Parts: sequence; structure tokens; C-alpha cells
Amino acid sequence: MTGIVTSLSERVGMVKACCVLNMARSRLYRRRQPLLEPRPRPVQSHALTLTEREAVRATLNSERFMDLSPRQVYASLLDEGRSLCHWRTMYRVLAVYAEVRERRRLRRHPVYQKPELLATAPNQVWSWDITALRGPSKWTSFPLYVVLDIYSRCVVGWMIAEVETSELAAQLIAASAHTQGIQPDQLTLHADNGAPMRGKALRQLLVDLNILKSHSRPHTSDDNPFSEAQFKTLKYRPDFPARFADIEAARAWARGFLRWYNDEHYHSGLNLLTPASVHAGSAALIQQQRQAVMATAYATHPDRFRRGHPQVKGAPDDVWINPPQSTENLS
Repeated sequence: MTGIVTSLSERVGMVKACCVLNMARSRLYRRRQPLLEPRPRPVQSHALTLTEREAVRATLNSERFMDLSPRQVYASLLDEGRSLCHWRTMYRVLAVYAEVRERRRLRRHPVYQKPELLATAPNQVWSWDITALRGPSKWTSFPLYVVLDIYSRCVVGWMIAEVETSELAAQLIAASAHTQGIQPDQLTLHADNGAPMRGKALRQLLVDLNILKSHSRPHTSDDNPFSEAQFKTLKYRPDFPARFADIEAARAWARGFLRWYNDEHYHSGLNLLTPASVHAGSAALIQQQRQAVMATAYATHPDRFRRGHPQVKGAPDDVWINPPQSTENLS
């Protein structure tokens, strides 16, 4: 643009050229001026020397003064008969090193690895948790321990006790593993980060049985979704009482609920199969029977099935806790 204005100004003059091109003359004149190097800022005669600046910085970052602002340090030094510099200068010294902030060594929260667990058959991944059942009076409760197979959603072990301890959890896991015939290096046990889940007794049991342990990330309830969903189903039952008269009443109710949950509950996550049928391996036979019923219905009234021959779904092929994000979706 500057070259156009220059060539045009040689014929019609600078004023008319700038007027035609709608360009201010001051802008053109500024562009014609050579770029000047910025002059170095002069150092004041009373400025701190490099040694003095380092001494100020070391004093401010010392263990004694790291929790105090420069104003507080300035006042403390004055009371001790010392004067390094003004507190405003202290701020300028810290600003050079980007230290006008919290100068203490703070604990940084570690980056926790997201658990990614896959189950393609029963007894590969178990999830367990504890929920409280309200007792007869305020501040009383009975902890319900539940061990759940994430592939079949079948409850493979449960217990109601008076306290939450790692020792009781270890007894329940050991009994459940014995009942299910768990072999070494077959099972992964997933739980959250509660004290019973990380206790010494349970950790030692998992080592003895060669069971791989897995834990949720802190404050991340989505890392244990199957146990949380099962507890929600439990507490939303129409006959779930607000309080239990005693521990035996709680055990009696839980026994009936878990029998219904395993044997009669048509689970939406299992394509309306019961957890017990998927865990026992009879889901394929049930799927064939349902498919035969739908084939008969289709043959009788094909016009009722707009999408053609109906297909009955069986048990899921795989079940994940935190499935890995597909690389195809990232591109």
C-alpha cells in the first residue's frame, strides 16, 4: 500500500493520493521512518546490586519467611534492626523470577490412572462395595457387603455385619472365591478407596489367592458403576424399609431381595436376561427360546414388524469399566 501511495503522489500530490486511497498521511510518514532500536534503560545509581538482589530473594524464600508477604517480611526485618530494601522493591525482585505467588512447597495431587477393566465371561472381574442399612434409631446402621460379577451382574457373595472391617471383607471374598471355584490369576477384584477395601487383611488375601486388585480414582464414583447401580436398585425397591428393627431383620430382607435380584430380575443391561442365567451360562438357550417365540409371532402377523424379522439379543459380548476411548473418534 505504501508503494502505491508513493507512485500516485508523484503524479497528483501526497494530499490527493492519501485522500483517494482513504489513508492518513501520518500513517505513511510513520512507515517511512527507520525503525529505531529501543534505548537501554539506565541503571539508577541507588539501585540494588546483583548480590543484594540475590540476598533479598534468598531471604524472602527462606523457610522462615516463605509464608509471609513482602510487607510482613519488611516489618519483621525492621524490628530486628535490618533493612534490605523497601517492600515494593521486594515485590519487583520476586517479579523478575515469577515468584509473586505462593512460595511454599505445596503438595501436588498426583494424576491417578483410570481403571480400564474388561470382562468377556463370568468370574473375570468382580466389583464390591459396602452400603449402610439404617438401624432402629438415629446414628445406627448395618453395613451390607455385596460382591458383584460385572459381566453377569450376579451377586456372588454378600454379608451384613455390625461393623466395616478389612478382616470381614477378606472373609467374604475368600468364601465367594471358594464357592465360585476361582483359580489363581483368573480374577480381578475392583473396589473404591475405603478403609476396608485397602486394609492389610484383604490385601494379604488377594496376594495369597493371586487375585489382581483394582481401585477407583479418589472422588470418582463412576469408576465403580455396577456396584453403585446395584445399590440404587436395592434402595428403590417398593418394600425397602426406612429402618430395620435389628440386624436379623436386615439380613432377612436382604436375603429375599438378592434372591429376586439374581433369579427373577430381568436386567436391562443384560438385554432382559436374569443375572443368574447369564452367570450359569444358560443365556444362549433362553435367547433361542425367545427367538422361536418371536419367529412364530412374525409368521402370524408379519405386518406388525415394520423392520422385518425380529432378532432377540442375548448376553453382551463384553462388559467394561471405563472402556478406552477409540482412536478413530480422536481423528
